[in-house]
Amino acid sequence: MIDLYTWITPNGLKVSIALEEFGLPYRSHAIDITKGDQFLQDYLVINPGGKIPVIIDHETGITLAESGAILLYLGEKTGRFLPRQGAARHHTIEWLMWQMGGFGPTLGNAHYFLTAGQAPFAEDLIRRDTRRLYETLNARLADRDYLVDDYSIADMAVWPWVSRFQRHKIDLNAFPYVRQWYLRLAARPQVKYTIPHFTSEIPQP
Repeated sequence: MIDLYTWITPNGLKVSIALEEFGLPYRSHAIDITKGDQFLQDYLVINPGGKIPVIIDHETGITLAESGAILLYLGEKTGRFLPRQGAARHHTIEWLMWQMGGFGPTLGNAHYFLTAGQAPFAEDLIRRDTRRLYETLNARLADRDYLVDDYSIADMAVWPWVSRFQRHKIDLNAFPYVRQWYLRLAARPQVKYTIPHFTSEIPQP
């Protein structure tokens, strides 16, 4: 059994999607970050960093924070959605790191700056970088159904961030391959169960 401590953020949702996809038994515990639950002493014992998500795998005794590390761990544990060797493995990790190091942090800033309307310089910088990252993702998906050869933890990591495209001031019709990929993953039962509705209405082509 795995205990998952999480909230409905992109980083939290990608671990929820993964646990459903891997078919592992787990229990979810809501850590309401809007109320500061992540800084309560009981939670800081589990994760001194005061962030979500965290898992406790009672089968192995491992407690693990950081969503990317959790996805890698679950892939290693199950032998699924993470190739065991070869170029596909390295490219899966590459695109997971792309999400962790660029896509996620930039879009996280977009959630704040592009809705606040109080910092024109920062807004312009983040708007341009957000578009650049969507262009990168669109180019990657131009000739493939998934980020690497098959559906993987990299797709699970990127999808919840794209689901907030409206907050990024992005028209998905401008990125048709991202749009197709987004809808393809949204149709998966495990994703539907974890996120039972679209964060934003999907524009018609």
